[in-house]
This record gives sequence, structure tokens and C-alpha cells, in this order.
Amino acid sequence: MNSAMHALQAAAVSALAAHPVLADALTGIYDGPPPRAIFPYVAINDGIVSDWSTKTGVGREIRMALTVWDDGESATRLSNLMSHIEDAVLAIPRDLPDWRIASLVFVRSMVVRDPAGPWAGLVEHRVRLLAI
Repeated sequence: MNSAMHALQAAAVSALAAHPVLADALTGIYDGPPPRAIFPYVAINDGIVSDWSTKTGVGREIRMALTVWDDGESATRLSNLMSHIEDAVLAIPRDLPDWRIASLVFVRSMVVRDPAGPWAGLVEHRVRLLAI
């Protein structure tokens, strides 16, 4: 895994775990869909990483996607959790190990459901980092 992605994912996990609402509501934060997890939980998807270097420094642009999984009757709880996830991500400290976040921007969110399965709420951010 790219070091920028590793630093960002670690910061995202810390931010989600420290958020007062999410810490109580989520059963876990995982690096992908876990087997036999209890709802609701968050899965950090593999991000798309691209070069964002300058003439004088190394940079990365990362599309970080977090998926909230929930088995509620409606998407009400899921939508509420998605809002808190967005807040937690936007609160990630700008200084990470070996990297500095230059910009962190909400890109999109989406809710989908398989009629026979749980709700999935995607929250995606674009994060631009410079090596320090």
C-alpha cells in the first residue's frame, strides 16, 4: 500500500473511532467487508491514488471511499451515520506521518440497497497530500 494511503486510512480510522456519535453507534471499522460483522459498521474501500506532485515535491491525490453498512428497515439511521462520517473525515488533522493534507473535499455520497440485503451508504472524499 502507498504510504500516503496508509497514513490517510490510519487517520480516518482514528477520526471515526474518536467521533462521539460514531464511537457509540458503529460496531466496527474495517478494511473491507468483514465476514459475520454486526450492523452498522464502516468498511474503508481501497482508494484510487494518483500523482499530485509538484516541481519540488511528491504529492498524491486519493479518492477515499467509506461505506456504511446497515440493516435497518429504512435508510434513516444510515443517512444520519453518513452525515457524521462526513464530519469526522473533514476533522482529520492536516499533519499526518510523512504527509501534509493540502486539501480535503467532500465529493459525493450515495445510498443503495439490494432488496434481499442491507443498506450501503458510500461517502467519498478527495484528499490531496504533499510529502514532508
